[in-house]
Amino acid sequence: MSDRSDEVRAVLERYAAAWTSGDLARIFACYHDDFALHYFGRNAFAGDHVGKAAALKVLGEFSRRSKRRLLEIVDILAGPERGALLAREMVTHRGAEIEIERLFLYRVADGCLRECWLYDQDQRFIDDIIGPA
Repeated sequence: MSDRSDEVRAVLERYAAAWTSGDLARIFACYHDDFALHYFGRNAFAGDHVGKAAALKVLGEFSRRSKRRLLEIVDILAGPERGALLAREMVTHRGAEIEIERLFLYRVADGCLRECWLYDQDQRFIDDIIGPA
């Protein structure tokens, strides 16, 4: 593994540890000030959310709507350009708890998460939770 891959893995491991522990201050510290979130689907959040505040607002609103909670980080993948976290989460929708897997593909810069493309296991289900654009 290259030095750059090691750096990407270290940033993702730091983020995963913060997320697993539920330490919001450490989680937020992992995001670059110019963080960009790319949200897919046909829902109110679909599109690009540029800037740490804008991206965290969307992630927070999804958490509020879905009552999401992390079950586990299934895997961490790291390469010289990007890395990924595969996460299992529990969400609540229409009174039912449902387990989902989500892939967070990150670009790392300056020792922080700089950009994220969020891929959901069941995009139609996520679109239903979020609601229309």
